[in-house]
Amino acid sequence: MTDRQGGVRGWFAARKGVWSRLRFTSLRLRLVVVFGLVALTAAVSASGIAYWLNREAVLRRTQDAVLRDFEQQMQNRAGLLPQEPTQDELQHTAGQMANSSQRFSVLLVAQNTADSPLYGSSGGLDGFTLADVPKSLRTAVNEKQKVNSTNKSEYRLYWQRIVVDDTPYLIAGSRVNGGGPTGYMLKSLEQEAKDLNSLAWSLGIATGLALIGSALLAQAAATTVLKPVQRLGVAARRLGEGKLDTRLRVSGTDELADLSRTFNNAAEALEKRVDDMAARDEASRRFVADMSHELRTPLTAITAVTEVLEEELEAESGSMDPMIEPAVRLVVSETRRLNDLVENLMEVTRFDAGTARLVLDNVDVADQITACIDARAWLDAVDLDAERGIMARLDPRRLDVILANLIGNALKHGGSPVRVAVRAADDSVVIDVRDHGPGIPEDVLPHVFDRFYKASASRPRSEGSGLGLSIALENAHIHGGEITAANSPEGGAVFTLRLPQDASELAEQTNNGNNTNGTKKGDV
Repeated sequence: MTDRQGGVRGWFAARKGVWSRLRFTSLRLRLVVVFGLVALTAAVSASGIAYWLNREAVLRRTQDAVLRDFEQQMQNRAGLLPQEPTQDELQHTAGQMANSSQRFSVLLVAQNTADSPLYGSSGGLDGFTLADVPKSLRTAVNEKQKVNSTNKSEYRLYWQRIVVDDTPYLIAGSRVNGGGPTGYMLKSLEQEAKDLNSLAWSLGIATGLALIGSALLAQAAATTVLKPVQRLGVAARRLGEGKLDTRLRVSGTDELADLSRTFNNAAEALEKRVDDMAARDEASRRFVADMSHELRTPLTAITAVTEVLEEELEAESGSMDPMIEPAVRLVVSETRRLNDLVENLMEVTRFDAGTARLVLDNVDVADQITACIDARAWLDAVDLDAERGIMARLDPRRLDVILANLIGNALKHGGSPVRVAVRAADDSVVIDVRDHGPGIPEDVLPHVFDRFYKASASRPRSEGSGLGLSIALENAHIHGGEITAANSPEGGAVFTLRLPQDASELAEQTNNGNNTNGTKKGDV
């Protein structure tokens, strides 16, 4: 059953792929349709003209031969009959006229001595009769014409095409000049109609073959024209995926070849530009990392000295000269700030270089927040609303960095008390950090996570470095989470941290994929 379902799904997938390639928005389909319409129009027009010309030629040739023969028979045989022929004479003459080479039916009409009509038909009395002759034709045949220099005959030959029981006929009539019987002729055009039907079928088959040939030709032309376009599309997608070494094979001197060369030139220029930018970025990161490394050694010594000075400040003996005490406190404060800045720069460098790693552990989120607040002596300034038992598999050290930056930022720039709330939602852990300060200006909100960004340009020096929130956001991203900043309707700023309850899969991808190299260069 499973194999059958898989086969059905595969069939539908294949059909869907065919229809997706044949959608009307496809240039290939439009080319085939246009070629087909042009070929169909040309073939139908040519076939229609050919059929009409052949039809007229066949009918006129047959018609002219029959009418010429009938006219000769009327002159040579009906013209020899007396003014008042008998029934037998009419019948005999009609039979002789019908035996001509054209093989048509003949009806002769004359008047006897009693001025009654006499009929002679080549098919007998039940054959071709006067009732078969259209009234309009009879009227035209019996109409006497004026004889003049341009018209030397009193009576003319008239003809007409009729259809009886789906069979076409040619019917004609004439009267012997100078007095004599009136003759009518009936000729079946069934053989000519069959010939014309055969011609129509032949032209229809030729039109169908022309349509099929045009479709195949359009397909071949579309393949020839669109193959470079498809390669260009594939190359553009690869370029968009970051495979900047993608190039097109160039052959020929046509417009498509020029387009391929232009694409290759653009891709080469883009690759060079990106390589240059990557080299400069790498040099910048290396400079920051090297600078931070170099600063750590003298900072270690300076930190040791400041710790001694700090102990002297806190000693009760009062050995510190009151005149230099403010300077010593400034040195201690700035040394700590410099230490934090160097550590933050080292952390930023690790994120930029892609060497940051997750060390996961199962943690109780409430306990982790409590430990973070207690370690920094913020218990009196922070209200915690978190139930124990909300477990998550995260990196405890990086979670502590995130919380310390968010809560510390709220304490420094917001208003007390700072409230931290924790909840579980959709396989995620959501932590809200809210202060009761004036909030964040609307023009500052889009930039709160930017590096070295400070809301007040008039106070460039502050206790922070402008890297804390940026580092917190990077640590959230490496977990697969997110941090958003907003203003609460009740006043104050709210930072919302959302982390997955299990970051194991992302941790494996991060630890294994940070140093993945690009694909090898290849032409499309």
